[in-house]
Amino acid sequence: MNLKINTLLSDLNEQLNFIDIEFDDTINRCEKAIEIIIVSIQKLKILFLKEKFKNQEQEIDFFKNIKPKFTSKLIYYNVIFKIETKKPHGGERILKKYLNNELDKLKRYFDNNLDFYRYYRTGSNYLDNQIFHERKI
Repeated sequence: MNLKINTLLSDLNEQLNFIDIEFDDTINRCEKAIEIIIVSIQKLKILFLKEKFKNQEQEIDFFKNIKPKFTSKLIYYNVIFKIETKKPHGGERILKKYLNNELDKLKRYFDNNLDFYRYYRTGSNYLDNQIFHERKI
């Protein structure tokens, strides 16, 4: 399964790089990227449903390390799309105020989820069972 996933991720990155070159308009670039990422995530889901995890560690690895490589791209392009489509028309001062406000929103979101970011970025694993493993009741 890892070879298929790596190929899928590599293909996705290649397509996104091509889109960055092909489209000058940010909104069109984001729309096309989102379409491609959704298709790639659907393919990942099909791979996931076909494979049965041999153990809990494989399942945790999938949700902690593999799936975020795909979903992070979707989140990124969605945020850029939202910022660009809501961007006001006006002078430099208005645009600067808008972009600073958007940066503040991103900072607040990061600050509100700081514990999880620290846990994830430090490579901790003491909560993996609670966060990344689906419990069957």
